This record gives sequence, C-alpha cells and structure tokens, in this order.
Amino acid sequence: MALALVHSRARTGADAPLVRVEVHLSGGLPVTQIVGLPETTVRESRERVRAALMCARFDYPQRRITINLAPADLPKEGGRFDLAIALGILAASGQIDAAETSRHEFIGELALTGELRPVDGVLPAAIAAAAAGRTLIVPPANAAEAALAERADVRVARTLLEACSAVGDPRRLPRAERAAVEVEACPDLADVRGQAHARRALEVAAAGGHHLLLIGSPGCGKTLLASRLPGILPETTEAEALQTAAIASISGSGLDVRRWRQRAFRAPHHSASSAALAGGGNPPHPGEISLAHQGVLFLDELPEWSRNALEVLREPLESGHIRISRAARSVVFPARFQLVTAMNPCPCGWAGDRSNRCLCTTERIQRYRGRVSGPLLDRIDLHVTVPRLSPEELREDTPLGERSDVVRARVIAARDRQLERGALNAHLDSRALRACTRLCEGDQALLEQAIERLQLSARAMHRILRVARTIADLAGAEVIGTEHLAEAIGYRQLDRGTAG
Repeated sequence: MALALVHSRARTGADAPLVRVEVHLSGGLPVTQIVGLPETTVRESRERVRAALMCARFDYPQRRITINLAPADLPKEGGRFDLAIALGILAASGQIDAAETSRHEFIGELALTGELRPVDGVLPAAIAAAAAGRTLIVPPANAAEAALAERADVRVARTLLEACSAVGDPRRLPRAERAAVEVEACPDLADVRGQAHARRALEVAAAGGHHLLLIGSPGCGKTLLASRLPGILPETTEAEALQTAAIASISGSGLDVRRWRQRAFRAPHHSASSAALAGGGNPPHPGEISLAHQGVLFLDELPEWSRNALEVLREPLESGHIRISRAARSVVFPARFQLVTAMNPCPCGWAGDRSNRCLCTTERIQRYRGRVSGPLLDRIDLHVTVPRLSPEELREDTPLGERSDVVRARVIAARDRQLERGALNAHLDSRALRACTRLCEGDQALLEQAIERLQLSARAMHRILRVARTIADLAGAEVIGTEHLAEAIGYRQLDRGTAG
C-alpha cells in the first residue's frame, strides 16, 4: 500500500500538539506536494528530504507524492518535520516497514547529507510523547534537553540511516542521558550591609511570593537587594523546573541543561518594549515575564519604562499567565513570577536624603511618580524605602548580616505553613483569604482607619491582609496579631505619599 503514517510534534506556545504526517504515493507526473497549513520553511523540506534520501542511497519515488500534516488547521513551521516526512516517504514506497513507523515519534531537521540537526522546543515534545506512551527519536544536540522529561523514552539518532534502523526496534539506538546538574551559587544576602528594614521586606516577599518595590537614592543598594532574592527562595520542584525549562526550550535562546533547576532572575533594560516583556512575534515567542516564570523579574528605574510596557504586567500579576493574540493564532504562556522593582524618589534621585541636595519641586516629584500608574502600584504588595547608608555603616569591619541560607530556612518554614492551606499567600483565592485572615475587632478598626486615611482600594486592602498573613506565618502565629497588621500597613509607602 502506497500510504504511510508517521507521528511528529508541532510547537504551539509551551505545548507540543501531535502532528500526523500522512504520505500517499499515486500515479501521475513526479511531484511532491505538502498540505496542511505549512509555512515556507516546511515547504522547503521537499528539497532537503530529496537530497538526504539520495545521499543515504535510498530511492526517491518518481511518482506523485502527497504529504498531509494533520490537523490541517494547526500552523506548521520550521524544519522539525523533515525526519518524519523522509521516513513517511520511505515507508509509503516500501523501503522500510510501514506498519512500524506509527508506533514512534520523530523530530529533527535533515541536512543534505542525511545528518540530523537540532530544533527548538524538544522538551515539550518529549513530555507529550511520554504522556502518549510513544518513543521519541531526536538529534544528538537535543538529547540532553529531551532527557529532562523523566518518564520519556528518548532515543538518539545521528543520521537518517540510524533513524531508519530504529523503526522496527528503537532499542538499537542509545538512550538520551541527562547532563550533570551544576549548582551555581547565588549572591549571598550577607553582602548587604545595614538596611535592616529592606532585608526584612525581602524576607517577607520571599516567604509569601509578594511583589516588591524598592525606593531610594542612587547607590543605596536597591539592585544589590533585588539580586539576593533568588538566594533566599526555596529550590524549585521537579514539575516547576520542567515547566520553566519548557519555556526556555521554545524561546529561541536555548536551554542550559546544566542549570535547569535554578530559579530565573531576569533584569531587562528599561528601554524594552511591551512585546519584549509580554512576548510576541510569528510564531509567538515567550517574553521576559514568561522566561521569569517561577523566578524573579527585576525592573530597575521603574518610572523610566514606557507606560505601555508597564501596563502589560497587570494581567499576569493577577492571573499567573499571559495570552498573546495575533491574527493567525492565540497562545498562552505561564507567567507566575515574582516582581521586584526599583525607583528613585524623584527625578534627581535625592528627595528625602539627609544631604538636602534635592532641588526638585513638589509638582515635578508628583509628575515623576505619576509615570507609574495607580493600578500597577496596587498590585505591588510591599513599598519599601531604602535609605543611603552612612560611611560608618559601610566600613569593612562592620558586622555582616544574616546569610542567605539562614533566611531561606525561615522562608521555607513559612511557605510550608502556607502550602498546607493550599497555596502561597500571594496566590490565595478570596474564600481561602477570608478563612485565614480573620481579625479581632480592634485590628479590624485599625485596618479600616488605614484604608480611610490612605484612601486604599479594595485590592490594596487584600494585599495588606496577605502580607500580614505572611508576617504571621514567619512568626509561627496561627492568627494575625496587631503587630503583624501594623507592619503590613507600614509597607504601603507610596500610598501615604511619603516615600523617600
């Protein structure tokens, strides 16, 4: 029978949907036609496959060849289907066993010599193939990445001939092996001298998954503090690390298979566009907020960012994902990141400094801070002022603060209490939040006074309750006390208009 079926995987967002490569040979003038919504790179595979088959000493059928990539409404791009198309032609022409080709999945771009070249997005394909119970054949350069899918049976083929030999028995090919994991030491929190209030806020943010805004004059240590946050966060779970690695796999920038368990720390420049943050392109690629998934996104010089770029953050800060809609398709990328931002208190940067060198007018300061919208500030839980240290506090013999591992132990203990309730405090739904943040009459009156005095929104009120719950978890308290609530209210610096 001049009909063959081979399985492969496309790339749609962070997913890898199944593609059935159907090859049919019929009479007529020799022509090769690819249907099923292929892009230009896929249509060009006809010539790559023809040359690879001839170099491998196979016969290219001199017949009418119809190749269907199903489902037809799924866009196909790249050279990832080359190997599957070549095997489909060989099976349809009877040069290999057609009954065996549908039992496995094949991904790889073919060189003209028949060698297999790597493609993007192999890790999501390996995860999907494992769920389907089929063996995945990949090029050598993709082997370490595909091996991260723990339950997947991934085999490595260097050439088209090796892939053909594995059609009947994939065990003839070597199994993909994971690369050795390298643990890169994160910057230690002990390097931060003084700044007890900011260090405390950083610990609270890490414990509850809260977003943080650091306000201070130039050189006071805002960037230094932000870079220490990944070091006090707990290690990612296997599932979290796989999801993050899958996003990096499809990003186009590649996945470091030796450091795939480390939390991301992304710090884009303030000139980045909204598309750079959210993602985009054709096909859509993940942006900085998705690459920071399960990690930290640091935005320095917050008022210098374009308004359009900052407003992109609103939805993912609440939902934990970003939807990119284009004319041809719509994809969803995960974006559960921890936002840390930094800004100066005024255009010159010295408002509130003891040097009294600031010459900015009140109107100019308000206009500067107004570049950051109120709805975005509402979504940032902690607003912390970072003062400039005195020369005495910067001396080399000044005692160092707590190390990151000491703080991390408290953070892990607080997170364990939260996970017993179902989720981190920053991600609790309304019902769970009400159940764990009940206040006594006196504390409720204190909260209402703060809301009235600071003119807080309902969202800001819920943020205060979440932070108070985290502070109580750090203290090992079952209920929120007055001291926990008062500390949480104190972290709304910009709401009271006294930052800096």
